[in-house]
This record gives sequence, structure tokens and C-alpha cells, in this order.
Amino acid sequence: MTLRAVIGLMLLGGLLACGSAPEAGTAVAANGEPDGARLYDMYCTLCHGNDGKLGINGAKDLTASALSREEMIAVVTDGRNTMAPFKQVLDPAQVEAVVDHLRALPK
Repeated sequence: MTLRAVIGLMLLGGLLACGSAPEAGTAVAANGEPDGARLYDMYCTLCHGNDGKLGINGAKDLTASALSREEMIAVVTDGRNTMAPFKQVLDPAQVEAVVDHLRALPK
């Protein structure tokens, strides 16, 4: 298999994986609040990894971030550099739940 074919298959796999992700509304904790850990799993681990340190496609190490909670909310909502905005995917409460989860990741 040529390198071009392998890259093509990897891109196709990535598109299929992204297209088959569950809806954000399915990530609800037992108390009815958004489940930040599940939302993070659904939308963030591909680039940031389970522990926030993966760094694919220029993704930052989230455990080393010096951003405030409000700044993190703005980045998740509006995107930054190569990170896409999530304002069309997650509502404000879901964004806050994701940010609270990532701020709790071990340093």
C-alpha cells in the first residue's frame, strides 16, 4: 500500500469517526447536568488525549495551561489557532462542564 493510500485511509477514518460521534445532549450526568468528562471524551481526546497532554495537530497541553476559567471558556466556545470553535456544538453549560473537567485533570 502506498503512503498516499495510507494517508487517504487515515483521513477517511477520521471523518467517519467524527461523523459518528454521539450527540452532545447524550452526555448528561445522573443529576441532569452536562457531564464534562463525557463531553471531553467525545470532542477533545482526539487531539488533547485522555490526560490533556497528547498535542496532535498543534493541540496544547491542557494540564500546563495558565489560562483562567473564563479564558478557557472563550477558547472552547470561539476556537483558537487550529482549534475549531464549539459554540455550534455545545451550549454554554456544556462548555463550562468541559472546562471544569479539564481544569481538574492532573498536572
